[in-house]
Amino acid sequence: MSITAERRTALIGDYKTNESDTGSPEVQVALLTERIVNLTEHLKTHAKDFHSRRGLLMLVGRRRRLLDYVKRKEQGRYEALIARLGLRR
Repeated sequence: MSITAERRTALIGDYKTNESDTGSPEVQVALLTERIVNLTEHLKTHAKDFHSRRGLLMLVGRRRRLLDYVKRKEQGRYEALIARLGLRR
C-alpha cells in the first residue's frame, strides 16, 4: 500500500524542477497522486475500510490545495502538471 523507496526516487526524478529539488509542489503532488492511486486500489478490495477511506479523502484534499497553490502562482506549470498526471481538473 505504501510507496517503495525505488518508486519514490523515480517519481522525484521525473517531476523535479532542478537537480537538488525534492520538495517542489510538482514532486509533492506526484507523490500524493501515487499514494491516492494505491489507496483507491486497496479500497476496491476492502470496501468497508472506512479508516483508509478517511485517509484517502485527506490526501485528495491536500493534493487539491497544492494544485490550487500551483495554479495561483503559475498557470502554465499547473496545466502541464495535471496533463502529465492525467488529472481531470
